[in-house]
Amino acid sequence: MSAARPASPLAARAAWGMLLALSFAFVLSQAFRSLAAIMGPPLTQELRLGAQQLGNWSAAYHLAFGVMQVAMGVSLDVWGVRRTIMLAFPLTIAGAALSSQTDGYGALMLGQLLIGTGCSPAFLVCTVFISRHFAPERFTPVSGAVMSIGYAGMLLTATPLAWLIERSSWRWGFGALALAALATWLLIAWRVREPPLLAGGAAAPRPSPRAALAGMLALFRLPQTRGLVAYALVAYATYITIRGLWLGPLLVQRFDFSLVQSGNVAFAMTAASIGSPMLFGRIAPGGRGRQHWLIALAVLAALLVAAMALVRVAWVDALLAIVFGLMSGYMVLQYGYVHASYPPEVRGRALSLLTMAMFLGVSLMQSVSGMAASLAPSVGLEPFTAALLSMSALLLAGAFAFWKLPRG
Repeated sequence: MSAARPASPLAARAAWGMLLALSFAFVLSQAFRSLAAIMGPPLTQELRLGAQQLGNWSAAYHLAFGVMQVAMGVSLDVWGVRRTIMLAFPLTIAGAALSSQTDGYGALMLGQLLIGTGCSPAFLVCTVFISRHFAPERFTPVSGAVMSIGYAGMLLTATPLAWLIERSSWRWGFGALALAALATWLLIAWRVREPPLLAGGAAAPRPSPRAALAGMLALFRLPQTRGLVAYALVAYATYITIRGLWLGPLLVQRFDFSLVQSGNVAFAMTAASIGSPMLFGRIAPGGRGRQHWLIALAVLAALLVAAMALVRVAWVDALLAIVFGLMSGYMVLQYGYVHASYPPEVRGRALSLLTMAMFLGVSLMQSVSGMAASLAPSVGLEPFTAALLSMSALLLAGAFAFWKLPRG
């Protein structure tokens, strides 16, 4: 039998207040990971970046974010939510400040790596906080609510960021986000005071760093982990690679949209995404039904991406992007799947592994799609067609692996 879940000493109002403060860091992590869709055109022009360089720059955030998930998962087990986010998030501030002053690709990449590292615990601290201080049956809907709040960050990097860049420069965009990150760090320092969980009336013991790391690696011995990782590598990656990398350049270069016009489409796509995780968190079935939904919705998403690749009509591509946003919340079902498939004592580590796979997958998909875009002219394809078709193929492969591999 699974170990009993330790009791939370927090009152509901206090728990929600702390979760909201933590959610602001997640809002900013969403803003930073979606910068390239609007920053891409001015960076390409001023720093003369190619498609592969642009893809690698965007992927650097997700690479750092994903690689750091194991360390952040161990840190959460050993030192808790507050210390983890307070120590990591200043790197986000430093990376954004560096990026605002750079004149070269190398410093821009370093800034992106710092930002990704600093943001790496942003959603993880929220999910771990929810698992510790909310009832188990509330985990999926509350996680969905936090994901919906987080999409506000992508709204900031749509029309508002495009407007700011057109009236000043891309440097002001990084500067504004650095100031927002500093304000968020101060808010968390003020509001978040997580007490220890209670197990049998006493504070629950925390493992050593070595024991926590061993527990993380032990997850790979469980049969359901392979399918989880295969799916996680591609599901979220498809959404964020469209919204966070290719949407702006596609609209600007394929259809001659202005930066603000492309920002308006990105804003509409993000607005459509906001309520989607909360909706799927409430209506999706549990058990085998949830697994079937995950597979079917991934296939549908892959078909939408393929349609964007092949249909070169401005209003159709804009509409397909918005429809993709409407259905993007199906990815929250992965968190419910983890919660149901792993015992309480390893759920925090399983959530860390899920998040790591998601963001390493974004890095992989952005690099692969950037490579496809660079190679496309040599085989007579439009770069955006090749990029989107490669993404659709990767998503189908991940869904197929999840279907065929053992599931929890």
